[in-house]
Amino acid sequence: MVARWQWLLIQTTKRLWFRAGLFSLLGVVTALIAVVFRDHIPIDLPGKIGADAVDKILGIIASSMLAVTTFSLSTMVTAYGAASTSTTPRATTLVMEDATTQNALSTFIGSFLFSLVGIIALSTGAYGAQGRVILFAVTIVVVILIVYTLLRWIDHLSRLGRVGETIDRVEAAAIKALTDRRQLPYLGGCVYPDRLMPSLEICSRKVGYVQHIDVSALEAFAQKQAAMIYLEILPGSFVYEGELLAQIVRSGTVPLEESQVTQILSAVTIGVNRTFEHDPRFGLSVLSEVASRALSPAVNDPGTAIDVIGRGIRAFNAYARSSDPEKTQTLCSCVHLHGLSVEDMFDDFFSPIARDGAALIEVNIRLIKALGSLAQLSPELYADVSIRHMSVVVERAEAALKLDADKARLKACIAASIP
Repeated sequence: MVARWQWLLIQTTKRLWFRAGLFSLLGVVTALIAVVFRDHIPIDLPGKIGADAVDKILGIIASSMLAVTTFSLSTMVTAYGAASTSTTPRATTLVMEDATTQNALSTFIGSFLFSLVGIIALSTGAYGAQGRVILFAVTIVVVILIVYTLLRWIDHLSRLGRVGETIDRVEAAAIKALTDRRQLPYLGGCVYPDRLMPSLEICSRKVGYVQHIDVSALEAFAQKQAAMIYLEILPGSFVYEGELLAQIVRSGTVPLEESQVTQILSAVTIGVNRTFEHDPRFGLSVLSEVASRALSPAVNDPGTAIDVIGRGIRAFNAYARSSDPEKTQTLCSCVHLHGLSVEDMFDDFFSPIARDGAALIEVNIRLIKALGSLAQLSPELYADVSIRHMSVVVERAEAALKLDADKARLKACIAASIP
């Protein structure tokens, strides 16, 4: 359960400009350290270590880092385009949040600013002979950092934007969201009851996707007002202006003040796009989109679709295995939410792949085996919904497959997979 300010902070730290700005500030501060501590250096030391060489080193760093940064930015943009074209545009967000890429670009920009500030300070005589010693030592450290970052960056470029690397990121994001939700199935609140008393309705004033719900803020409001809050939405829900978001049950029939309504609405963040962190179904949908694109006539890559199906099995297995009774306790007793539906998650992942791969026997067989394995992994969660999806796969395949031999293979696979 993450508060809104924590969620906003996490989103900010994932942006490229934040890390680049932080490294740039660090580079400027590092370049000025020599001015502060120059009086602590012995007067005869500069002549012994040849600190005059720092001018040429800083010049080389300034010119080379500007070129490297420009090249890296163009490479990064190309990788984003490749990820969007080869997988799905929804996966580009994860590629843009790649920490290695952001650290490399931030290091290059920070090193450029460090050398630029150093050159300016040297030209004004701010360092003096003793300050050059400190600047020389710091410059050597910066050079070592640049070399290490360049080596990591060269290795990382071989994978950036590739299909396999992008799918890995989507799978990891989906598994994390699923396991987090499994441990807090109602985001820290209580299960939504079957019946409600007469209540006050809170409706949306925006159009978009629910990205985050600050359950702790709603709990604080509910306790202060001696009320119960029943949310009709979850992260990932699409809402329109006037749609019911929540119902408030409290003693009396006095309507809520405008400030109170605003306080409730501020706990629900609505944005243009869905996010991976608190929306497990989005990660599954993006994985399914990757498989659907691979199965399109323009790509015709059933191997990638089969690979995605295997990743989906890992995601559902992680969801089933991540239940922890100690972590599923109710943290907010006044806020009630709906839980995730296994049927909805199966529909998000399996239905598009079954539709687009209906004419391919290898994809159908892999789907049947995947559904059968999930039914055996966790019968209480997946058995019924797996059997239902098996029947849908068979129905689609019967209509799309032309060879009787393929249909016979599929029936034999079903007979072996049904638990």
